[in-house]
Amino acid sequence: MSEPGPGDSLDVLDSSEISLLDTVDNLLNRGVVLTGEVVIGLAGIDLIYLQLSAVLCAADRILPKEPEA
Repeated sequence: MSEPGPGDSLDVLDSSEISLLDTVDNLLNRGVVLTGEVVIGLAGIDLIYLQLSAVLCAADRILPKEPEA
């Protein structure tokens, strides 16, 4: 097995210079889609199925730009 290189994800996770605020700011600037599924069943029969999706990004990425006067 080879050693991780400088561009690998382990290098990013070990860096103490990246804060949680920087990570959240980067995610909101680029945009993130979260998806999930929930199935509620009884006795092996699926009764309720929910599929959830959410788009998280900065407001200036979604809202139309206003023309400058």
